[in-house]
Amino acid sequence: MSAFPAVSTPPSLLSQEQAALLERLTHGLDGAGLWWLSGYAAGLARAQGLPAGPGTPPAVGDVATASPLTIVYGSQTGNARRVAEALAQQLETAGLPTRLVRADAYATRHLKDERHIAVVISTQGDGEPPDDARAFVEFLLGKRAPRVPDLRFAVFGLGDSSYPQFCAIGRQLDARLESLGATRWLPRVDADLDVETASVPWLASVLDAARESLRPQAPMATVTPLRPLASAAPVHTREQPFLAEVLVNQRITGRSSDRDVRHVEISLEGSGLSYEPGDALGVWPVNPPRLVDALLAATDIDGALEVTLDGRTRTLREWLAQHREITRLSRPFLARLAALGRHEALNALLAPDRTAELAQVFARDQVLDALRAHPAPWTGEELVAALRPLAPRLYSIASSQKVVGDEVHLTVAHVEYSVDGSGATDSLRWGAASDHLARVAEGQRIRVFIEHNERFRLPRDGSRDVIMIGPGTGVAPFRGFVQDRASDAAGGRQWLLFGNPHARSDFLYQLEWQRALERGELHHLDLAFSRDQTHKVYVQDRLREHGARLHAWLAGGAHLYVCGDATRMARDVHATLIEILAEHGGVSTAQAQEQLNDLQAQGRYARDVY
Repeated sequence: MSAFPAVSTPPSLLSQEQAALLERLTHGLDGAGLWWLSGYAAGLARAQGLPAGPGTPPAVGDVATASPLTIVYGSQTGNARRVAEALAQQLETAGLPTRLVRADAYATRHLKDERHIAVVISTQGDGEPPDDARAFVEFLLGKRAPRVPDLRFAVFGLGDSSYPQFCAIGRQLDARLESLGATRWLPRVDADLDVETASVPWLASVLDAARESLRPQAPMATVTPLRPLASAAPVHTREQPFLAEVLVNQRITGRSSDRDVRHVEISLEGSGLSYEPGDALGVWPVNPPRLVDALLAATDIDGALEVTLDGRTRTLREWLAQHREITRLSRPFLARLAALGRHEALNALLAPDRTAELAQVFARDQVLDALRAHPAPWTGEELVAALRPLAPRLYSIASSQKVVGDEVHLTVAHVEYSVDGSGATDSLRWGAASDHLARVAEGQRIRVFIEHNERFRLPRDGSRDVIMIGPGTGVAPFRGFVQDRASDAAGGRQWLLFGNPHARSDFLYQLEWQRALERGELHHLDLAFSRDQTHKVYVQDRLREHGARLHAWLAGGAHLYVCGDATRMARDVHATLIEILAEHGGVSTAQAQEQLNDLQAQGRYARDVY
């Protein structure tokens, strides 16, 4: 099996009922959506050979260059999407034709007809594409990709330089498009976690190039809105977060557990923010005060020293606490440290043939460890300039707004570890946001925003079955899923697979799952507590045990979701799913892989992995 089963129109052209339908259709569409809709309607007319009626304004494709700049993006955490949307917005503001498409919605058969394309794509883990771009990347790198000698392209890659395969997908697509005969419109750009450092100049370069290549041939048609547009109320965003009160901060692992997992309830009252199950909450962290103190001691710089960067003056302590990454090392920081301290050994570690060794350093050390191991004569200005800007952290939302109202719930594992295993206070390190959330007291406030995740949505049809695989804190979104489906009295069955080290101390939300089973809101609960027996048992082992049921559910139209660790769990689960589809479907491994890809393309296999 290939798959388990507001623009006004002259009154004379539309009836009153048709005009009302059009008004409802266009309500809420942004600029990109309206441009796409106009082009779609014009394409339908052309395909059916319909002539333009008298008084009909020229079609969008007729008033500008025949081919717009197509922006294709693949995004796992939202960064690539934001860059792509910013580019589309700038082009639209400049009156230039553009089309914004998520990679999994891009019709690859159109590639041969494109004239200008910008690809904005991230690289995940060990050189993998984001989930919404897997099919697009496979097509472009595969044998079916056409020759495109008339295409001009630009690639913006996003990644994390602490991984060996930094921006690998962007580099591969850039090279592949060139090999297919396309012309590089602009040099490829590789962006590290401080995305704006690279994206701002790239956006300006694309806009300048587009003004030359996509200059409209004639004035754009005048469009009159169906209704006066109401001025939108201020919306809290990533750039303008909401200061939210923490209502509950409760440890939900037992005393004997070596993991401190918190259930955090946050008020959104007065924010105007809304979310759906599957979305994430962005949290702007405040770095651990103990870590800030240790950094100041290691550099021997007074925290009260005022430092000015990019026109902003703050004390060094403020820069380190709220505006710079100090829990994550980066390649640029190590390069600056090596140059400033004249550390040849450190400089050699940055060589291209030592990426695996460097990756181990990134996984083990923080900024403090590098400063202690490689002393250098830092000034406050040099230190702030060398560190990356602090980025928000995203947490899968563990609630349904239909149930909790103006609240949002999180499931957060507090990251705290000893770099040398001694447990001594001086050897302790922490995660930025998880430590911030572990320390914040009930009644205090934190800066938050909503990060929507359209790829991780419950099926619109409530009668569809849902399979949820979420070990550890990966169970968070499925708490919201179960709440939401229960609130809607959805008829479909729900099956949860959860795993953690120990049942006694690490069974997150145990009473809630048991009550959901009793009420019929959860139909199957399979557990994998890896260290409660001599041999380790994981969620993929439970999947194999129930492979026949899994295959039957998918054949019946079920939706499958995976949330949690990307490097091990998600990869192992993915491989196990292929095994199950092959064994119980009687197909080859290659065919099973194709079936899983097909499920992903349908939106029936979705992953929220990190």
